Amino acid sequence: MQNSGDFERRIERIDALVAELDNADDLKLRDSARELVQTIMDLHGAGLERLLAILDGAGGGAGIIDQMSRDGLVSSLLLLYGLHPVDLRTRVDRALEKTRPYLRSHGGNVELLDADESGTVRLRMEGSCHGCPSSAVTLKLAIEEAIREAAPDVTSIIVEGQVETKPSPGSPLVPLSYNGATTRAGGDPDFSWEAVENLDVLPAGSTTTIFVAGQDVLFCRRSETFYAYGNRCPACSRALADGEFTDTILTCAGCGERFDVVNAGAGITRADLHLEPYPLLVEAGRARVAVPFGRLENPTAR
Repeated sequence: MQNSGDFERRIERIDALVAELDNADDLKLRDSARELVQTIMDLHGAGLERLLAILDGAGGGAGIIDQMSRDGLVSSLLLLYGLHPVDLRTRVDRALEKTRPYLRSHGGNVELLDADESGTVRLRMEGSCHGCPSSAVTLKLAIEEAIREAAPDVTSIIVEGQVETKPSPGSPLVPLSYNGATTRAGGDPDFSWEAVENLDVLPAGSTTTIFVAGQDVLFCRRSETFYAYGNRCPACSRALADGEFTDTILTCAGCGERFDVVNAGAGITRADLHLEPYPLLVEAGRARVAVPFGRLENPTAR
């Protein structure tokens, strides 16, 4: 059985081949390739539509279709052919649920105002995370990534008081995938979403460090919620993994400064100090963290 990684790699390869064909100098060859791909898609689409109709007419078919719509691979396939049984608003609402633990760690939340037929999604940030420096990261990374994964047919995301964001241009031939890399406001390095294996085995009330895409990332677990931060104390630059994690407070072993892990890594005694939060999405044992490109470091000495 093909796993998610294999499927995504094949989709990326198809995207690359489609781009090569679309840029071919031979116009006749390019037109023939387009017609071939479109004909194959039409054939597959008709077959999938018939399968859904048969399932819908069978006893218990609605439940099966619902399960299919919640599977990442099947959902992507149905979206590709315009056959997804769940409306856009519901898919976006489900996606936002994934981001809420991260949003709450910044003292905020998000409300879905609208998701219209044109693919425009309108949101409102709530709580103290609206207008604070971390809200831009929250919007551009955690919220946008979750929405794009669940609803790649979204054309734009508009947040009250924020700048509209749009998806990266896809292939003009067949839109197959969404590139999860994005750019932080202000011209900072791009970010990439990376999978983190076996994070669910981390005991509650403990921390661990994992080297992810060139970054030494500190993961903290409180009850069933996970948090990710750069593994460096902003006061003394010592590795935070050496410190003590009690309830919500992480204490640096080097200088004794304390940070509130649950509230965006804010300093307890010094308001000018805070940890560097990395957006983290965890669902059904699958964890992904957003780390910046172009900042490769050696793991902090521990």
